[in-house]
Amino acid sequence: MIITSAKPLEEILALLKDEDDIFIIGCNVCAAKLKTGGEPEILEMIRQLEKNGKHVVGWALPTAACSVRSFDSLVQKNEKIKEARCILVMGCGSGVSTVSSVTEVPVLGSNDTLSLGGSSEGKLLSGQCIMCGKCTIGEFGGICPKSRCPKGLLNGPCGGAVDGMCEVNRENDCVWTLIYNRLKKINRLDLLYTIHAPQEHIID
Repeated sequence: MIITSAKPLEEILALLKDEDDIFIIGCNVCAAKLKTGGEPEILEMIRQLEKNGKHVVGWALPTAACSVRSFDSLVQKNEKIKEARCILVMGCGSGVSTVSSVTEVPVLGSNDTLSLGGSSEGKLLSGQCIMCGKCTIGEFGGICPKSRCPKGLLNGPCGGAVDGMCEVNRENDCVWTLIYNRLKKINRLDLLYTIHAPQEHIID
């Protein structure tokens, strides 16, 4: 699940300052679950935009904004998209990018994309993965220190944790305490003896 948060309305209006005849595209997967791009949020966005003098020509809710096949597939959802001079995507950055690849008008996003996460037992789990392309999560009991340790430490805790809470943010569990407890539970504490090379960060 891609974790998103809705931009403030003022920021969205600033993005749309020079745009009109807007078509809104939501996302019926991640954004809908997070209430940042499902049908109720689309209808509320339409209400707010029209209240602020914007003309919304229509809207569509594909299964996932990031897997739109073609412009024609959007037309099948709502032919009003042909009248649009701007498209507002209420999904993640991937959804904005995908929609922009099949359309010829400006495509803007109403959300901020935060991280890759999930949900379990009714709780939202953010920051579960940074999609680094070098996945070693299995060696840490299924808990990723690259995404969940603020210092990105791969070979044990920094030593600043107090009572199992993170030195950087005392409201968060130290991920290395979680990793230790998980590996102990599954009888794999031996994995802690594996030395991991520092993660290489390439800046273009």
